[in-house]
Amino acid sequence: MAKDAAKPAQKPQGGAKPAAAKAQPKKGEGAPQGAPVAKGRPKGTGEVPPRLKETFHKTVLPALMKERGYANPWQVPRLEKIVLNMGVGEGKENAKVLDFATADLRSITGQKPIVTRAKKSIANFKLREGVPIGAKVTIRGARMWEFFDRLVNVALPRVRDFKGVPPKGFDGRGNYALGLQEQLIFPEIVYDKIDKVRGMDINIVTTARTDEDAKALLAHLGMPFRE
Repeated sequence: MAKDAAKPAQKPQGGAKPAAAKAQPKKGEGAPQGAPVAKGRPKGTGEVPPRLKETFHKTVLPALMKERGYANPWQVPRLEKIVLNMGVGEGKENAKVLDFATADLRSITGQKPIVTRAKKSIANFKLREGVPIGAKVTIRGARMWEFFDRLVNVALPRVRDFKGVPPKGFDGRGNYALGLQEQLIFPEIVYDKIDKVRGMDINIVTTARTDEDAKALLAHLGMPFRE
């Protein structure tokens, strides 16, 4: 009789273990909620859509359809992405120089750039494979539209003796390349915080198939081409 009475007393102890095991995941579930992980492509800050994007859909799109004779709105070329590249030749000797270059690109675009490295060794230039030689950043979506708006309406007019951008910067496939001699034309750059005046290359990639279509698109968006 004493043995039979002791068996039921052990059941609550065995049943308490699963309850404790179930409680452990609940504590762990609360940890990731405090630090959410961003997924997908980076989006523009704020809820207000880019001003230039609205202008494209309201005025530029109908104007290009009438001017170029497009039958479908989806035939109208659009901006796909913008790539900014800054070469830093001193980076192979002084790695701290790259910190200033990446900080400038981050301030201009609002996105963290990546460091580009040499693909092969060249003895004449004292260059070894894998040495950091520059930085670049690719922007799409809302950040692309906002950057293009600031480039055309704020940065380019601040260039000294500016007479327009050269119209011969197209590559034959609807993409346009533009070179800048200094990063100080962007209002985000503070003169006292830079170590050296550096230039950069800006590649504007569009969905246009010909250079004429791409030039018409950029001209309607406000790109001041030199006559």
